[in-house]
Amino acid sequence: MSIDLHAHWRPAELIDALRQRKNDPRVFINEEGKEVYKARNGEQKIEEAFDDVDIRLQEMERQGISTAVLSLLSEFTWIERLPLEESLTLVKLYNDSISKLCMAHEGRFIALCALPLADVDEAAKEFERAMALPGIVGAQAPGNAFLTYKEADAFRPVMEVAHKKKAAVLIHFAPMPGDTWPRVPKGTDNARRRMGTLDMQASLSANNVTLAMTDILDQYPDAMLILHNLGGNIPFEIERMDHRCLLDTPDEELPSKRFREANVFYDCNSLGSHAIEAGVRLYGEDRILFGTDGTEFGGKWTNKALADAKISDHAKDQIRYGNAVRMLSHLAKLENLGQAAE
Repeated sequence: MSIDLHAHWRPAELIDALRQRKNDPRVFINEEGKEVYKARNGEQKIEEAFDDVDIRLQEMERQGISTAVLSLLSEFTWIERLPLEESLTLVKLYNDSISKLCMAHEGRFIALCALPLADVDEAAKEFERAMALPGIVGAQAPGNAFLTYKEADAFRPVMEVAHKKKAAVLIHFAPMPGDTWPRVPKGTDNARRRMGTLDMQASLSANNVTLAMTDILDQYPDAMLILHNLGGNIPFEIERMDHRCLLDTPDEELPSKRFREANVFYDCNSLGSHAIEAGVRLYGEDRILFGTDGTEFGGKWTNKALADAKISDHAKDQIRYGNAVRMLSHLAKLENLGQAAE
């Protein structure tokens, strides 16, 4: 069995609140007379736009997942980027509702809270409030908040809460309020590949450099920062980074050493066996976590990639559940994994 660190959730509890909105994101009756959810990516039928807990539990069983760490799906994270007077109510509603779900299915679900991003101090306050709710083990934060040291420096109030609560922060590819998004214009050739792979992996690589190769995390040793998709392409680019370092700044500590020793963790969602092998070589087997990006969406892929990876069985067990148990079991109950998790 596995603990899924990267399991997005579409909260039906937001439907009534979204029905009251006049601007996107909202729920309304379209010109065809159908009730739909509408965000930046167009309309979805109401019956298809939100998740059902029974269906998710069935998916988890099929994919061998004992506990899912739920986080807000990207299309719904637009509630975080609304003006504070609009976002705070919706974010609190989501955080309260996801905690109730975790209580109703204790051990099967734990969760990352959403944050009102228009005001970082208010985001930190809501993070601290949410950490007192059952089942909440951390927060989800947008990748654009960590592209460079300057952005990450402004996000310190959130990292301070993560450190104080010994909590997780999943840094996910996404904009901050006011950022141009998507960065790949509609109509560009291969737009989905450019946005969902090239731009995403480059963004995550930039996040990784910020976290591992600056001093931004030095004050927060108890915070658990997690990047998805193995932190971008760094495992494949590290040899070039080391080479350039030796040529350009030979007195500087090698990037590979910085990444290997950084207090950063990585899920292996959507990457293949070769990438997992490279990730283990660079980061170590104790820093990689199982992730699917949505259970059925990526469960089969991640399970196969991990099974095919030429790493030890012990490393596979650590990635599937051991690392997550070590990181999160002090914050919430996880489903009993039996003797292997003890």
